[in-house]
Amino acid sequence: MVNTGDTVPGRDRPRIDGHTLLAGVIGWPVAHSRSPLMHNWWLAQCGVNGAYVPLPVAPDQFDTAVRGLQAAGFRGVNVTIPHKESAYRIVDRLHRSAQRSGSVNTLVFSSDGRIEGYSTDGDGFVANVEAHGVAVKGGSALLLGAGGAARAIAASLLDRGVRVVVANRTRARADALAASLAGVEAIDWAQAGSALPGCTMLVNTTSIGMEGAAQVQFPFDLAQADPELVVCDIVYVPRQTALLKWAAANGLRTVDGLGMLIHQAGLGFEKWFGVAPGIGPDVEALLDADLHRPAAGGAG
Repeated sequence: MVNTGDTVPGRDRPRIDGHTLLAGVIGWPVAHSRSPLMHNWWLAQCGVNGAYVPLPVAPDQFDTAVRGLQAAGFRGVNVTIPHKESAYRIVDRLHRSAQRSGSVNTLVFSSDGRIEGYSTDGDGFVANVEAHGVAVKGGSALLLGAGGAARAIAASLLDRGVRVVVANRTRARADALAASLAGVEAIDWAQAGSALPGCTMLVNTTSIGMEGAAQVQFPFDLAQADPELVVCDIVYVPRQTALLKWAAANGLRTVDGLGMLIHQAGLGFEKWFGVAPGIGPDVEALLDADLHRPAAGGAG
């Protein structure tokens, strides 16, 4: 049985002392984030003297907060809404993942005093899909949405030889994404239905299907999809979105978004704490149980 409280069965509470390694997540708001639950569970499991804390930082205080955390000895931070553009600007070194995606969700404070910026969303998405037994190599993907997550995922798919088509309700945003990544084709939202046949992967990166979000009809009929199509949704509240239920009803393979959250987080954890966390059913069960608590909030 997974414990979703402050302790891990069989282990004492972590000791906080002068040797504790520190990291956290910066957002505004940030109270809804599941990242502290996940990272602190990993720290206990790995036997690392560390702590991961939520850091509510107003937009006009972002630079000051990051410099202060760096000066205070933090190893780094995750960055969530609304700070990702600010994070991109503040870094001294951009990893290729951040350059390709045009966004930063992970800051690492290096020993030479520089701030390194990474984007773990794209590789986290691919790792999650592969963990579900889907080979991500070649083929064609239809991405719905053209925000930061879509660009990160598109970049990682392109790096693996996947042809990428992007449809967004605002065509200009799809055009901008295509202009920033060679190999991406932008189409109108209404054209998604004609682009779907022949695709090997469909990826929803929009908020459609998210708990509390406005529900919009998808512009295609899954009954016309290739029977080998894999349908992915990066939304994980709820885990089984309307799109995934629709896909399953049509006999298609599906991949929900919770694993992407876990895999992208694991990449940052290893950079800060020097050890790869266990990414498997235990941590998934931990988060899944928390998502079903009455007070559960939005995305992590």
